[in-house]
Amino acid sequence: MVSPWRLWADRLTLLRAVLGVPVLLLLTSEQLGWAWLLLLLGALSDWADGWMARKADGGSSWGARLDPLADKLLISAPLIWLAAEQRLPLWAVWLLLARELLISGWRAGSSSGAPASWLGKWKTTLQFLSLFLMLWPTNWTPVPLTRSLHTLGWWLFWPGLVLALWSAFAYLSPRSTPHRH
Repeated sequence: MVSPWRLWADRLTLLRAVLGVPVLLLLTSEQLGWAWLLLLLGALSDWADGWMARKADGGSSWGARLDPLADKLLISAPLIWLAAEQRLPLWAVWLLLARELLISGWRAGSSSGAPASWLGKWKTTLQFLSLFLMLWPTNWTPVPLTRSLHTLGWWLFWPGLVLALWSAFAYLSPRSTPHRH
């Protein structure tokens, strides 16, 4: 019998995988508050599905494969919007999305689904934090604070990009294997 924790972990992962489309639609219709809240729901589901999988003594191989892809789908939507709005350079978003496609293809060829490394987990955390700050709705706080949050998010994007490239190198390098949790 499959653990209910594992079933719920997989359901949360699936939910996160489909949240990217409504986030992008909300951003393009200038509903930043709702987009921000859906992104937060997605980030919380990432934490919760990992916790549930650990409660079930490990997630399913299906969940292990879908989890990083779900993160990529959710994070890609606001990145594309930020590039279209010229709030991030297109080349940087392209580089990050190319990295994500490369690692997704590499994972697809792995029999275990290639669980995330500690570098990959830190990269995802930093990306979510950066996006939360860059997407902070302008009507939630005074304008100077909002601008400061957007600027801080922009600056946090760059170490997230560096971690993304570093983790890709670590995943693909035959001489180094990233440490896994």
